[in-house]
Amino acid sequence: MSKDRTSVIGEEKFKSKIGGQAVIEGVMMRGIEIASMANRLPSGEIDLETWPVRGGKNTPWYRKVPFIRGIFNFGISLVDGYKCLMRSADKQMTEDSPEEMSKFEKWLDDKLGDKVMPIISGLSVILGLGLAIFLFMMLPTWILKLVGNFVELPFIVKNIIEGFIKIGIFIGYTALTGLMGDMRRLYEYHGAEHKSIACYEHGEELTVENVQKHCRFHPRCGTSFVFLVLFISIFVTTIFKLSWENVFLRVLCKLALLPVVMGIAYELIRLAGKYDNIFTKIVSAPGLWIQRITTKEPKPDEIECAIAALKAVIPEEGEQ
Repeated sequence: MSKDRTSVIGEEKFKSKIGGQAVIEGVMMRGIEIASMANRLPSGEIDLETWPVRGGKNTPWYRKVPFIRGIFNFGISLVDGYKCLMRSADKQMTEDSPEEMSKFEKWLDDKLGDKVMPIISGLSVILGLGLAIFLFMMLPTWILKLVGNFVELPFIVKNIIEGFIKIGIFIGYTALTGLMGDMRRLYEYHGAEHKSIACYEHGEELTVENVQKHCRFHPRCGTSFVFLVLFISIFVTTIFKLSWENVFLRVLCKLALLPVVMGIAYELIRLAGKYDNIFTKIVSAPGLWIQRITTKEPKPDEIECAIAALKAVIPEEGEQ
């Protein structure tokens, strides 16, 4: 990989508030007033749709107050992002190549009709949350609980080890998913999203050639947010002295403290995206490194989608 494809060109002219997300065969972008999604259809064309951002400039107070806003903004981003993922998947379905339904699918269609997809989507969310709780809350605690039967470890040491086990699981999970063809392409669109925003923030014309020159790592990335949540949880569980006696009680306490952790992580991400100093560089460094896994160098056709989505949400001059 050549150096000029991964290093930032020149100095940023401004820090924008535009953020985005990779979706299936496309990119979603969220501006101040408008959000958009550009998808590469099976026909090769780019499908672009836009919609008003929830709240827009008239954002409710609870999405503005420091340490509280992170909880609500992250929740809304999660819901909106999931909806975009589902919608982007639908766009890849064509009438020319219908798949024959299995007997079970026909039974579901007969019994539930149009309610099938919402129910399946709801179950997917529940299963996803359950898996996340198991991997990042229950499993590390069980591992340390088991180790405690053989080696007596100080309270703080156990919290630190538990935290690094969670970070290791996160890195390992993202690395393994990156080996899958579809996920690798999703990571390429993730890189296209970051590079196009970087190009815009450097004041350059949004062309494929200009976007390719920029860095695919960004301090406001969701990857960095997840890392900060996992890292900050080490300190929060230590400060609140969560008991190791009962695994399930400890997990419930960690769930109760999750809004606190998310609120702190969100404020740090905002600082990292707004300022460029020694503190923000230290805060951003681990997340930027992990983005080497969760982003890949995008192809020209993927960059075209990112550019289309970005252009649709660029605010008027003075509103960046």
